[in-house]
Amino acid sequence: MHLSSNQRAFARQLRRNHTDAERRLWYHVRGRRLLGHRFRRQHPIGPYFADFVCLQLGLVIELDGGQHNDHSGQTHDAVRSDVLAAHGFEVRRFWNNDVLRDTAAVLAVIAERVRALSRSSGRGLG
Repeated sequence: MHLSSNQRAFARQLRRNHTDAERRLWYHVRGRRLLGHRFRRQHPIGPYFADFVCLQLGLVIELDGGQHNDHSGQTHDAVRSDVLAAHGFEVRRFWNNDVLRDTAAVLAVIAERVRALSRSSGRGLG
């Protein structure tokens, strides 16, 4: 995928300005730490930048803060999830507070989904 210089700059800005929840989750999924699968952060998919994505499994992890709790935020998230799904990705959403309060539980849910997708697709490590 070729990115424009503006897209590359925006992705870099997103990575530099991550939330505490994104920082914590990234610590646990980076460097193939989650069941040997590679995750990227702030990766462009269509018109959006996914918070975290495992390209091999087609799994997007989105972390949501309070701005996602009102009707406008929920509508935007639904459209975003639909677009990501149209690009072949499964989207899983978690609240920032849940990541910060119970990181192990969030990681367990993600790990179970990674295992299931690995089994169903026959995609091993990578």
